[in-house]
Amino acid sequence: MMDWQWRRFAQLSGDELYAVLAARQQVFVIEQQCLYLDMDGLDQDAHHLLGWRKRDGKPQLAAYLRCLAPGAKYTEMSLGRVLTNSDCRGTGIGRELLMKGITHAERQHPRHRIRLSAQAYLERFYAGFGFAAVSAPYDEDGILHIDMLR
Repeated sequence: MMDWQWRRFAQLSGDELYAVLAARQQVFVIEQQCLYLDMDGLDQDAHHLLGWRKRDGKPQLAAYLRCLAPGAKYTEMSLGRVLTNSDCRGTGIGRELLMKGITHAERQHPRHRIRLSAQAYLERFYAGFGFAAVSAPYDEDGILHIDMLR
């Protein structure tokens, strides 16, 4: 059972923000062995989707993404920092996370396209949600990425 919460940056508690930053560091820096500056100045204007589940009776951040308005990063609105914890992968939580992100983005900015910079190996996953590649693969911090639009 997942507990989903949308938060603006100012609404994040200290514990929630810590959980978000720890999860992003675990997935994008440690697991993917990628040194990059995660705190890019975009979190303050983003909507953050946090997916919590109970583990040993305590809430654990299992999934996360951020949604940016048109003009914040790209001309289009964007979804980014999409992640699920390693023990949640293959359970469908990632699909649920992305659907909730798309639904929220479309409600916030109707009739706007959604852009994301996807790791190239996930192109088919995102294509299943209506995203199409709009760039050739490119290296971003040592990992092949591809720009996609929905």
